[in-house]
Amino acid sequence: MTISTETAGMSMARQVKRTARTKSSPKKAGDTNGQVQSLCRALSILNLIADSDSGLTMSSISQFAKLPMSTTHRLLTTMQHERYVRYDNDLSLWTIGVQAFVIGNSFVRSRDIISTARPFMASLMEKSGETTNLAVADHGECIYLAQVECRQIMRVQAKPGSRVPIHSSAVGKALLAGMPKDKVKKFIQMREFERTTDNTVIDQRALYEEIETVRKNGYGQDDEEHCVGLRCVASTIFDEYGDPIAAISLSGPMARISDERFPVLGSMVTEAARDITTAMGGVTPKIMHPTIYD
Repeated sequence: MTISTETAGMSMARQVKRTARTKSSPKKAGDTNGQVQSLCRALSILNLIADSDSGLTMSSISQFAKLPMSTTHRLLTTMQHERYVRYDNDLSLWTIGVQAFVIGNSFVRSRDIISTARPFMASLMEKSGETTNLAVADHGECIYLAQVECRQIMRVQAKPGSRVPIHSSAVGKALLAGMPKDKVKKFIQMREFERTTDNTVIDQRALYEEIETVRKNGYGQDDEEHCVGLRCVASTIFDEYGDPIAAISLSGPMARISDERFPVLGSMVTEAARDITTAMGGVTPKIMHPTIYD
């Protein structure tokens, strides 16, 4: 997630890149843990290409994936034939193909959460004047599915598919707050959290207490914890069983989101999350899970 401006060129890209997910790093050749080696290698290549904004050369893919050039070429041409990747002859770059989009889009269709949430996101943006985001949890991180940008000159940008750490983002804290006690404890105790700014909370007890505060308030906060100069508030969207399936957030620069504005925006985003939950056929729990650090 970055803060952009049409006039000043203000960017936080370096902050975001520091938190690049480690799980996307390709496994060493042969390290498949009983899985099909060729499939693991192909998926590793797909992840590499997907993480690149402009595409990768074959030599770069071979280097990053730690695969021989001959193996890399064979896998790329196979995936090209099936349209999962495509090759730009003019630039000599490999990029993601249309079939990868088709497969990924099936996830969206299965829940249809984006089309359901988007009208509420647009309304929330108009009401608050800030950018709205929709995210889901995935292996210790949050993936942004959609965004409705505000009309301010300085605004936050988070491309669909981009990721943020769950422990230092408002959407992540909102999703953790909706999870059962045992799941949250297991998640926190099995990880070493990375500090990306001076405000990032990495102490386990402090994280437990923050999650409990989210449960009491109904929304989570990110006070320059993931990106310097950026503040966010988020609330949880629940499914028909009362389990968290996504989170909606408001984000903007610190210059506009003051301490006094946090609860105001928190109330707005909580109301939007409840409306989306209802529209999805979900149920917002009347009583959140009990204290998790007892």
